[in-house]
Amino acid sequence: MSADDQVRAAADRLLRAAQTGIACQPVRELIGAADIAAAYQVQQRLVAARIEAGAVVVGRKIGLTSKAVQSQLGVGRPDFGVLFDDMEFAEGQTIPMSRLLQPKAEAEVAFVLAEDLAEGPLDPPQVRAAVAYAVAALEIVDSRVADWDIQFGDTVADNASSGLYVLGSVRRTLDEFDPVLVEMVMTINGEPVSSGTGAACLGDPLNALAWLASTAREFGQPLRAGQLVLSGALGPMATVDPGATVSADITGLGTVTASFGTAPHHDQEEQS
Repeated sequence: MSADDQVRAAADRLLRAAQTGIACQPVRELIGAADIAAAYQVQQRLVAARIEAGAVVVGRKIGLTSKAVQSQLGVGRPDFGVLFDDMEFAEGQTIPMSRLLQPKAEAEVAFVLAEDLAEGPLDPPQVRAAVAYAVAALEIVDSRVADWDIQFGDTVADNASSGLYVLGSVRRTLDEFDPVLVEMVMTINGEPVSSGTGAACLGDPLNALAWLASTAREFGQPLRAGQLVLSGALGPMATVDPGATVSADITGLGTVTASFGTAPHHDQEEQS
């Protein structure tokens, strides 16, 4: 197959997994495990398909910012994915497991932008000044690839293993708290499953935001005012089972909770 055909085949494989709820084989066998350009081309095809189906882009997520998560997935650099309007669930809503294949939860600092990050040096002072406020977030990551058998190319292609997210209710400006200093504890059904700090996210969640701002601009799709950015995990992710209640407490940002339905998630029968 030509390179274009391989990208198209990889995108079709992931789209079919998302539509059928049947996890697929890794796409690295089509596009390679480390071909970043090809992986983002696949992601862009998935994003275009979602937009064509009526989804609205509301922001971005940064993945693989925590050394703990990098070690879990065997990679050593961040990536990004696209957030859509239908990915958000409110606290108090029950998240249907039918929306997910093999979910895991991670706790993060989320930023909402007051200004575009399209021009200028995109250095830490500019990025900090562009943030309207921060909130606590639970990102429910998911993989269309069976058994989370992913390498870097697989997760990038699969929209950075995006799933859903829940935002907390406490909004703080960066004059009111410092993201690098936060401490996080995440529980599932009251049992601690993950902990970490702001410094675990690329050294500072604002470093992650600055990385994304520069990378998004390089891709010709800079961050815009009003967009939401999930800045990356503060600690290890944890598997979510049906009926679970996941809560994260992040100092300065309070607690955010996600509740899941009891119906089982999709059958994990593999497809090619």
